[in-house]
Amino acid sequence: MKILLISPTQSGIGGIAQHVQGLTKFLQNQGHEVEIISSENTFTIPVKGLKNPSFMISSFIKSKFKKNFDIVHAHNIPSALAMKNSSGKKILTIHGIFSKQIGEIHSKSSENISKKYETRALSWADAITAISKESSNYYSNLGYDVNQIPNGIDLSSFEQESDRRFDKQVIYAGRLSKEKGTETLLKICNNLDDDVDLLIIGEGPEQEKFMNIDSKKKNIHYLGFQNHEKTISLIKGSDILIQPSLSEGISTTLLEAMDCKTCIIASNVGGNLELIKNQESGILIEPTNDKLFNKSINHLIQDKPLREKLSESAFDKIKQYDWKYVGQKYLELYESLL
Repeated sequence: MKILLISPTQSGIGGIAQHVQGLTKFLQNQGHEVEIISSENTFTIPVKGLKNPSFMISSFIKSKFKKNFDIVHAHNIPSALAMKNSSGKKILTIHGIFSKQIGEIHSKSSENISKKYETRALSWADAITAISKESSNYYSNLGYDVNQIPNGIDLSSFEQESDRRFDKQVIYAGRLSKEKGTETLLKICNNLDDDVDLLIIGEGPEQEKFMNIDSKKKNIHYLGFQNHEKTISLIKGSDILIQPSLSEGISTTLLEAMDCKTCIIASNVGGNLELIKNQESGILIEPTNDKLFNKSINHLIQDKPLREKLSESAFDKIKQYDWKYVGQKYLELYESLL
């Protein structure tokens, strides 16, 4: 098959980028021809409020020159306009509830505008998939036929050595933006015990706040962008991974922590509830409850047997998210449309 993937991003450690990278690798290994339209090969304006609209326009223009594809597979709502403009059977994959995410980042009025465009975008697809039960149920209740296909990870890529830099090492890895719970993360940093070191990996509109706190607190270490291999080695070397997101699909970062057997403390939202069972395979907390995040970090960092019990339970679930299974579900969907 000749397949066109359209995505706001295809590089870095973000969830959509990792999803597109994994799907591309799987499809190419199966002998299929894959091309990608993304912000990395189109013109975008890297400013809050302008990145998605500029990608929509530039990807739409570029898609006019993309012809004779069997499958056009768009990832998230901003990619839908280019999908509509391309030739081939059209699939739209939803990574979370788009209009809700826009509301969290911008405003209620922005959310309402996004809902109107979201409705049009969904109508352009021959098939719709969602990566989490939450988003699948949300769009199904609106009357759409939605296939749930989760995020995947390449389990064969987790063989590198661990990178432990401190005796008590906690890590956050992800985009530094409001919807990822950066307000809670800042409070966690400010109240973290002095003998616990927190590594922060990622970039985004809130990164300067973490650069500032790094300069003030010796146990907060802002590492900025790290490539995927280094990120995995740092997760593997940590005792705990924290994720206070306000919303999530099936988080690639949590899947990676599960495979690294790194204990997880995360917010009780979205796809996190599918991946982690509270007190059994990790700890789930209200995303704004920074005090309970700190209390849980302090408790788990002192209790190695409990960390190992939780992480082993999480590890037992990971095989169902291997790309060799997830990718096959996409192939079956592609073939059903042809």
